[in-house]
Amino acid sequence: MARWQRWADVALGIVLGSLLASLAFWLALPPRGEPIVLEPPPPTPTPAPLRVYVVGAVRRPGVFALPRGSRVEDAVAAAGGFTDAALREAVNLAAPLQDGLRVYVPSRLTPTPHVLTPTAAPLSTAVAPEERIDLNTASAEALERLPRIGPALAQRIIAYREAHGPFQKVDDLLAVKGIGPTLLETIRPYVTVHTGP
Repeated sequence: MARWQRWADVALGIVLGSLLASLAFWLALPPRGEPIVLEPPPPTPTPAPLRVYVVGAVRRPGVFALPRGSRVEDAVAAAGGFTDAALREAVNLAAPLQDGLRVYVPSRLTPTPHVLTPTAAPLSTAVAPEERIDLNTASAEALERLPRIGPALAQRIIAYREAHGPFQKVDDLLAVKGIGPTLLETIRPYVTVHTGP
């Protein structure tokens, strides 16, 4: 009789536990007829667009807002594309854009076109083509205005100039540690060498 009583108590406990679990489930449900509302996740903040200034041989020069991750080809497209006179091979369309960049598309009609190389320098500190820097007289601050030339490279250029005398031609920059053919072509449009008095 005691064993039967023990089994009855266990069975009763199981039944009561199931009933309580079912009751808790039904109480947690919203009232019938009311829809279940799921809260959407918070929106991901959209990064601010890049603003670039496109000039030169394009159909609609101006300042354009472009998404982060855009390339030079996107900037040229935003400016209406190349004109017939554009020197397309001088433009690196695959180069990534940075905020505040000036994208210059040279023209075949320009006597001395310069090559486009996007840099981190904002427009206010970029070197204009008509203001080429003389490698033989430029200060470190002036040299740092060149694309991809930081304080260390500027000091190396000056140290080389002081140790070996004036540069005879722009190509002599290849003798400066840290300047290779690619960097030389990047800064060539912005520099000059005066060897006379």
